[in-house]
Amino acid sequence: MNIDRIIGHIDLDAFFASVEERDKPYLKGMPIAVGSDPLGGKGRGVVSTASYAARTYGIRSALPIQTAWKLSQAAKARGEQECIFIVPHHDKYGTASAEVFAIIREIFPIVEQVGVDEGYVDMTELGSISAAEKKAALLRTRVREELGLALTVGIGPNKLIAKLASEKGKPDGLFVVPSEEVDELLMPLSLQELPGIGKVTAARLTTRGLKTVRDARKLSWQDLRKLFGSHGFSMYERLRGIDERVVEVVGEAPKSIGKHHTFFEDVTDIREVEVVLATQVQSIMRSLKRESFSAFRTVVLTVRFDDFTTVSRALTLSTPRADAKELELKALKLLLPFFEKKENPHKRPVRLIGLRIEKLS
Repeated sequence: MNIDRIIGHIDLDAFFASVEERDKPYLKGMPIAVGSDPLGGKGRGVVSTASYAARTYGIRSALPIQTAWKLSQAAKARGEQECIFIVPHHDKYGTASAEVFAIIREIFPIVEQVGVDEGYVDMTELGSISAAEKKAALLRTRVREELGLALTVGIGPNKLIAKLASEKGKPDGLFVVPSEEVDELLMPLSLQELPGIGKVTAARLTTRGLKTVRDARKLSWQDLRKLFGSHGFSMYERLRGIDERVVEVVGEAPKSIGKHHTFFEDVTDIREVEVVLATQVQSIMRSLKRESFSAFRTVVLTVRFDDFTTVSRALTLSTPRADAKELELKALKLLLPFFEKKENPHKRPVRLIGLRIEKLS
């Protein structure tokens, strides 16, 4: 095992449900199941994401929606809050994911995104676990303050241990497993808790009286090869916390550059927002040049109000543009409606303003 590496696993907690809670603050802390319509217990399909409150009822991702409905009704019969079922809004989740990973890539140069809500970062160049912890803490703070979302970071000497560390840190936590503590983490785990060992494989080992990682380590790699063929040797390594996979940057990073600003106090004066926007424009244009792009076509403005309701509006230009003045004018065009009666009849104060450019060339 390469103990010199420092790898982070990033997991957005109950992601779809968290985005719904963020955008509809009255849902905060409620049992939520994002998935297909239960149709009063007759629906088909599964749960995509369950909030932590819903998980206390036994509702979880991949659970048949009919079963989730029955569990919700059982909770209601006990006098508890029945579950709120929400049909997924994938465009919204995709936008939120892109915003999170844009921040991740600002902080860490080597990022491997493995899903809409999950990724790995290579922190080796930071030189120490303590430095990696500080960067991870910075990431968590920025995502919480700028996007209103929680994420968990696990840090370890490789991908396998980092992922297990993030499981330990959930929800909304930071958990570190130095190389000298790998065995302490692994040995008590049930076999099904170890990534890469599925239910069928775990069941075969259980019939031999092997239930935990500690038990399964009694088998040599030759024993495991006889039982599982070529997969046996990788199992042998995983049982010992060995994982030589590297963090790979797959394809190009999303072509977008953005900045968010959370106001120290919620604001109602558009002039205060305009000052921040002007600063964001200059910062974004510097980043555009630094990252070797020459122009943009889409401008995205995000406004978060004091109740955490978040709205994004976009404008795509007919031709690519490259000047800061054009970006500022388009940003102001997107901003103005939020300070007008039609869009903001109750004059809700603004908590956060975000500006992003996309379709870079």
